[in-house]
Amino acid sequence: MTTAPAMRDFFVCDIFDAAPKGDLGSMEHPFFSLSTRPDRIIRHYHHKGTEVTVTPSVRGRATIHDKDILIYCISQLMAALNAGRAISRHLTLTAHDLLVATRRDTGGDSYTRLREGFERLAGTRITTNLVTGDLETTTGFGLIESWEIVRKTRGGRMVSVSVTLSDWLFRAVQAKSVLTLSRDYFALRKPLERRVYELARKHCGNQREWRISVATLHTKAGSDAPVRVFRAAIRRMILADTLPDYELMEEEGDIIRVTRRRLVDDTPGLPPFDAETLDQARQMAPGWDIYALEAEWRAFWVTSGRQPLRSPGKAFLGWLRGRITR
Repeated sequence: MTTAPAMRDFFVCDIFDAAPKGDLGSMEHPFFSLSTRPDRIIRHYHHKGTEVTVTPSVRGRATIHDKDILIYCISQLMAALNAGRAISRHLTLTAHDLLVATRRDTGGDSYTRLREGFERLAGTRITTNLVTGDLETTTGFGLIESWEIVRKTRGGRMVSVSVTLSDWLFRAVQAKSVLTLSRDYFALRKPLERRVYELARKHCGNQREWRISVATLHTKAGSDAPVRVFRAAIRRMILADTLPDYELMEEEGDIIRVTRRRLVDDTPGLPPFDAETLDQARQMAPGWDIYALEAEWRAFWVTSGRQPLRSPGKAFLGWLRGRITR
């Protein structure tokens, strides 16, 4: 007989402003639906030896917006792990905090949509041989194992929710197989924009640029649209230019080039900052041009004699604190 985990085995999501994190597996493979209508089609994906089958429930496949729930949970767990706290795949969270962290409205309808998201996440089943950490398995699992509203207000809103992540996703967190996302990811409302940002973050990362054919991007995005329609949507994205941190360009040969935005000139002895450092800088200086501040600090470091730094990112953030007060 299976019993519910004791309350002491639950991890409480109580870390304010945890940096958004996405797991590498679902960033690489199209687990989530880009459709705004219920998607009940079983999907099969094959790429370089990896096989993924996504089976939706009668409520439809989990959407890219439902993924916000997983990002929030992963972010909380990673912040705790980095702080040396014990973590568990059984989490308790406050629905209001989740909505605020993912830039959603906190009106009554948002709680209803959140509940529907939990249902789709629990109902969507993945069969895959993906590798997480040093383990390779072929297994089936839900995107979340279970969820439960543990308390409601008289008005019917969720107040506290318990969530149990799949073993597969929890192992990804333990292995730190995650990447920091821009907080502006949550401001992207179009599903394809979110998916293309994920792929850019995964494959371009801190490099200057990444190139991919439209046909391959179409497959990796998991789009149901014909390639010609998908290509037109990418061209509209290029014109809109709304992706955080990355810029899209179309090149000859039906190629899309992804470039990091305003990457500062290479400074000998200083590597590019990772996304988490830049994210912390944005929190410290909301509304400021972070790339201009980075360039200013690098120039300061050069004129100060290029002193050796054990952690350039921490040095930059320390300088930024002083810069803000001045």
